Amino acid sequence: QVQLVESGGGSAQVGGSLKLSCVASEFTKGMTMAWFRQAPGKEREGVASICNGGTTSYADSVRGRFTLSQDSGKNAVYLEMNNLKTEDTATYYCATVPLCIALGSHRTYTYWGQGTQVTVSS
Repeated sequence: QVQLVESGGGSAQVGGSLKLSCVASEFTKGMTMAWFRQAPGKEREGVASICNGGTTSYADSVRGRFTLSQDSGKNAVYLEMNNLKTEDTATYYCATVPLCIALGSHRTYTYWGQGTQVTVSS
């Protein structure tokens, strides 16, 4: 069982930046790691994913503002969020699945972190 630990959430102003980190208890080739988010009353939605050492996918709503990177040596992925908007406010979850996919549905993912809150205010 893979354990995921997120960190880095917090509060920011519109236009500001935050960086989220997710550390996995193990890292295997071909594994996808992704970030999802869920705002109150809304369905969990995909934000970004990375697999095979660098192939990334982004939701249209964050493309050009968010960057996902990976440090295989540390079993970690990082989500750098720039030019934040109020609609980015949500609980962000790290997730993983033992195959390479391009983001996809949250239902596809096997393991989940506990979530970290991101709040963007104007």
